[in-house]
Amino acid sequence: MAPSVAEVTQPTDTLANGVAKINLKEVKADKGPSYPFYYPYFDVNEKFPPTEIFEHKDAGLRADPKKPNLLKEGTIVKHISPFLGTEISGVQLSQLSKEGLDELALYVAERKVVAFRNQDFKDIGPDRQIEIAKHFGPIQRHPTSGNVKGYPEFHVVYRDAENDQFREYIGGNRVDRTSWHSDISYEKQPPSTTFFFILDQPDVGGDTFFASQVEAYNRLSPEFQKLLLPLRAVHSAVAQAEHSRQRGGPVRREPVESVHPIVRVHPVTGEKALYVNKGFTRRIVGLKDEESDLILHFLFDHIAKGVDFQIRATYEPGTVVVWDNRVTIHSASGDFDNSFRRHAVRLTPQAEVPIPATEP
Repeated sequence: MAPSVAEVTQPTDTLANGVAKINLKEVKADKGPSYPFYYPYFDVNEKFPPTEIFEHKDAGLRADPKKPNLLKEGTIVKHISPFLGTEISGVQLSQLSKEGLDELALYVAERKVVAFRNQDFKDIGPDRQIEIAKHFGPIQRHPTSGNVKGYPEFHVVYRDAENDQFREYIGGNRVDRTSWHSDISYEKQPPSTTFFFILDQPDVGGDTFFASQVEAYNRLSPEFQKLLLPLRAVHSAVAQAEHSRQRGGPVRREPVESVHPIVRVHPVTGEKALYVNKGFTRRIVGLKDEESDLILHFLFDHIAKGVDFQIRATYEPGTVVVWDNRVTIHSASGDFDNSFRRHAVRLTPQAEVPIPATEP
């Protein structure tokens, strides 16, 4: 049985048993995180075995297209954009049946990003949170990020007045603080239906930008789509691992590099989507450096500038955002003063080996 969040005290600066705080200091001048149980934990001695390939069948394939268990009477649905993004009120994720979770997988695949308001998800405890997320696939255990002691399934996002790893990671000498990426795309089997819930949030800012990789692909000319179809690109975890090593942090599993199609197909909706991101995509297989850079830089620029197929997901107490990593790309906004605390948790179920598109 997991301890109550009220029973866990905030960590101190003491280093013991190989635990490295990596510049995370005890928050002073306030009461600390609202949920100290989820304070990021870094253990340089924690090691994971290499990831093995597994068979995956998407939960959305089992779903009733009418979604009677998810979108019941009294549910309030508000679309944010024609291409992606929906806000839902009147549904409790923690109370969904297995059939409702199947329908959730389908709905998130269709709408790409769905924000559920007024949720009790952050208060149901880690075991139940993990149980729900595992419905969509095995949960990735991140090789370098802060997790929760005893619960490596959690990826913890934390910023406050004294801890600003996000700015450090993307580089402090930048005009633009966005960092577009698709989570852990370097895995052989990258994630699908991803859960993200906020514990502490600034009153203004600290949102997440999302873009539709489906619409980004659709905007390209038919001839350019044909050019991209046979291409494969290398997605790498090496830079992320080296960054952690340089800061004295953990590398729980040696970094991997995977080759994925530049255009992939969603296994449930059949939609084609670009699958490249500036965070992890390094080069196109079989092309010379200049050729690869030309295509990738164009695609990165196209996605980042496509404001008419992007949304800004906002958070409030009780919000859980669920998105499909296969067909979206996202970035933290990084627009709030670091005197405010932002504390969030991600659960990242892995899915199928990316399916290459074979025709426009």
